[in-house]
Amino acid sequence: MKTITYYFSPQSPWAYLGHDQLMAMAEKYQAEVLPRPCAFGTQVFPVSGGLPLKQRPAQRQEYRLVELKRWSEFRGLPLNVHPQHFPIDETIAARMIAATIKQEDKAPALALTGALFRAIWAQERNIADADTLIEIGNQCGLDGAQLYANLDSGSQLFEQYTQEAIASRVFGAPWYVYEGEPFWGQDRLDFLERALARTGNT
Repeated sequence: MKTITYYFSPQSPWAYLGHDQLMAMAEKYQAEVLPRPCAFGTQVFPVSGGLPLKQRPAQRQEYRLVELKRWSEFRGLPLNVHPQHFPIDETIAARMIAATIKQEDKAPALALTGALFRAIWAQERNIADADTLIEIGNQCGLDGAQLYANLDSGSQLFEQYTQEAIASRVFGAPWYVYEGEPFWGQDRLDFLERALARTGNT
């Protein structure tokens, strides 16, 4: 089976904007998506030259808003460019995704990931809040309280994915890898689809 390795930050608006399309593409081309939540702000950026949003020059911050609005309209997805809970400590949410991968499987973890994206960018919810995380987990058909109580089970996997991303020269989110070829950003999904199409549907 074809596999797409998917590195992301749970609070990335760009990962949010590309998530549904990625899932649709994977289904169309019968590809398996391997979710890899990573510590971009605290570990990936420092070794790859990236800067947290508030440390970027004003002109870059301003143009980011233009692109967010543009892509939100293009994708047909709701997006508040100034959400109440952003930037946020996403560590617990990332560990919960990793715990879901470990305890449940990839598909439930990807569903939870999509729900967490929507929580920040479309629903004004706080994914650093325990009750909110538990509720979102329950809404995804998972045992939110059980996952939250076992966050430590995802800690090692979260760190493993982060180190894997660093070793693979990942520097931004979302980052997709298919057959060894990297694709940075949801605006590169068309190129990813071309690569999937070249190898057929089986």
